[in-house]
Amino acid sequence: MRSWIAGLAAALLLVAGCDEQRAAKLEEGVSTEADVRKQFGEPVDIYEHADGSRTLDYPRQPEGQSNYFITIGADGRMTALRQLLNAANFAKVQAGMSGEEVRKILSRPGKVTPFALKQQEVWDWRWRDGQANKVFSVTFDAQGRVVASASRDDPRDTQIGGK
Repeated sequence: MRSWIAGLAAALLLVAGCDEQRAAKLEEGVSTEADVRKQFGEPVDIYEHADGSRTLDYPRQPEGQSNYFITIGADGRMTALRQLLNAANFAKVQAGMSGEEVRKILSRPGKVTPFALKQQEVWDWRWRDGQANKVFSVTFDAQGRVVASASRDDPRDTQIGGK
């Protein structure tokens, strides 16, 4: 069991390292959308903005621990590359927000769990807080509005047979 977990941890570090290497090849104000797509591939979503800019959505869930928004200015050049899964962004998630509003802050969740009897749904994102593996969860009510959010240790690290 431990060798499987070690293999998974190594794979996660490799993915994270690959993203860091890809990001290092891009420069704000210089790199084009074509450069971004060459490094990161096709985005899962594109958000168009009134000023002519576009945000490309690159989630790394469910097994990764990051999600990226890369903004392309109206001139076709990259203006921002942001890793979304961090405490500052989690603090932006407020009661009453819709799922769409939450996705525009954190991107796609890694796991969605419906609780039919409670008429709720919980979205989870895996992330790293320093050296600690964490899960940030958002609970939505029957109307699809945020009712709660919390961060906890990743259960994969605390379950019997884990680390």
